[in-house]
Amino acid sequence: MIRPFVLTLMIAALGGCAGLGTLQQAAKPNDLYLLTPKSTFSSSLPKIQKQIVVQEPTATAAVNTDQIAVQPTPLQVQYLPRARWVDRAPLIVQALMVESYENSGKVAAVGRSTVGLRADYVIVPDLREFQGVVVSETEDTKTVRVEVRMNIKIVDEFEDKIIASSSFQENVVSASDQTPDLVKAFDAALGGTMRDAVEWSVRKINSHAASNPRPSIN
Repeated sequence: MIRPFVLTLMIAALGGCAGLGTLQQAAKPNDLYLLTPKSTFSSSLPKIQKQIVVQEPTATAAVNTDQIAVQPTPLQVQYLPRARWVDRAPLIVQALMVESYENSGKVAAVGRSTVGLRADYVIVPDLREFQGVVVSETEDTKTVRVEVRMNIKIVDEFEDKIIASSSFQENVVSASDQTPDLVKAFDAALGGTMRDAVEWSVRKINSHAASNPRPSIN
């Protein structure tokens, strides 16, 4: 009578240990990664006395996540283990675009669409690419190229029409296949893309505003 009872206790104890180990493993925190806005722009960039709103970029489900995407093959998407962005990629890009416009010093006012800012022009981004791509592989390492591509549309809020549209892309080969180096490559690729998008859109708005004079929204 005692032996079955002891055996039951041993099984329960072993099961408890296994469960505890699983919980401890699951409790290990993910490493969270930030990206940075652009702060340097062309000295010839014109200054516009207009208010701009940046919408949250649209994106596919593979990109619209806080996970860091890597494509081992053209038809496959994987995510880096135990690594996350601090927010969903489109929200990060939106916030960094706003800060990049602010850092340019060439826009009267800029904000996100959620803050209720009445805009002269709306920037509508579509985040088409935001992932690493394995371009070659050996037994010991992978060469990963980070690709960031955005389409930007500018909407004139007064006339409610698109006045310009263009795509911007930067590809940066990561120094290694390790997560910190991949994040640095993401930062460089996104930075180059945002710089080009900000400079292009400021010039387009400046040209359009000069050809269509009217009071700015206050």
